[in-house]
Amino acid sequence: MNQQQQQSGTKIQNPKTQIPETPQMNDRDYINDILATEKYMTGSYSTALNEASHQGFYGDLQGIFNESQQCQRNLFNLMFEKGWYSFEASDSQKLTESYQQFQGYSNQFPY
Repeated sequence: MNQQQQQSGTKIQNPKTQIPETPQMNDRDYINDILATEKYMTGSYSTALNEASHQGFYGDLQGIFNESQQCQRNLFNLMFEKGWYSFEASDSQKLTESYQQFQGYSNQFPY
């Protein structure tokens, strides 16, 4: 502060920053975010497993992958139990049509 400011007792303040107001996250939001992270991680570990050439490294990655996959499943089960993750029943005719469509594709396999 310069002498004039000291004598008058005024303070210099930074301009107020504009911070957008966002709603607070609830338990469902947090668990959904963690579930999405676990899904991303298991996908990444799967890719790493496909590329690992050292057997010891592969074994370590596989253990971590399994733990991450189990965590993902536990989070999914928790969300399902709380009603935060739901499914719609499929029409049996649509299931039959899809099955027949993909059964036709299996005839194209070389083995």
